[in-house]
Amino acid sequence: MTSENSYDGWVRTRQDGAVLTVTLDRPDQLNAQTPATWSSLAAIGDALTDEVRVVVVRGEGRSFSAGLDRSMFSAEPGTPGGLGDLGRRPTEEAQEQIREYQRGFRWLRQPGIVSVAAVQGHAIGAGCQLALACDLRVLTDDASLRLPEPTLGLVPDLTGTSNLVELVGYSRAMEICLTGRAVRAAEAQQMGLANVVVPAAELDGTVADLVAALTAPPVGASRATAALVRSAVRNDPDAQDAAERAAQVRRLQELVGGR
Repeated sequence: MTSENSYDGWVRTRQDGAVLTVTLDRPDQLNAQTPATWSSLAAIGDALTDEVRVVVVRGEGRSFSAGLDRSMFSAEPGTPGGLGDLGRRPTEEAQEQIREYQRGFRWLRQPGIVSVAAVQGHAIGAGCQLALACDLRVLTDDASLRLPEPTLGLVPDLTGTSNLVELVGYSRAMEICLTGRAVRAAEAQQMGLANVVVPAAELDGTVADLVAALTAPPVGASRATAALVRSAVRNDPDAQDAAERAAQVRRLQELVGGR
């Protein structure tokens, strides 16, 4: 069964059984994002059903996402969603607003799903952080990732720093963030930001093959294994060993019908 929906902020979805595809659909502006984009992404995460096992995040057109819509850089008071307007709010109110923005990204690593970013062209700023928010990334050979926020007097604040450090380590993340330089596809694969790099013409087929492989194992085993991999990032060895034991016993009990 297939279902399609459109959301504010130039976002649309298509669900085919266990696979949900989320597409940024503003190709004339290189899929530039606004607060409405992030609210829609959060709403999609809130509405996720247990049927969904894989979420694919894409950008329509020649770029994944060139980052913030230029209107957001306005310093004029009253500009909806503008950074200047956000900076004039009381501290707690401004932080709570950013927390809401972050919800549009953080759900992509929630239990029960595996998320895949299909990245072509530019993934800059918020676009890069959206790709980093996913579990896996497939890049075209012309793709580049960039976090220019510090060069603009800002910081990456859409969950990007923790995800980047997790993927490439402390020193590489520090250099990438502070210089704001572009990380091109070949380097991204070498450092572990990209799972695979393919010619643009092969992006759709490669993502489809990956999705098929991700949905092939039994759902219970797949979700339990994904949970273990996620917890391994932060657990010490003893805690992770215990998590493995507990997860395996639950799987065995389910398989033999004991519980």
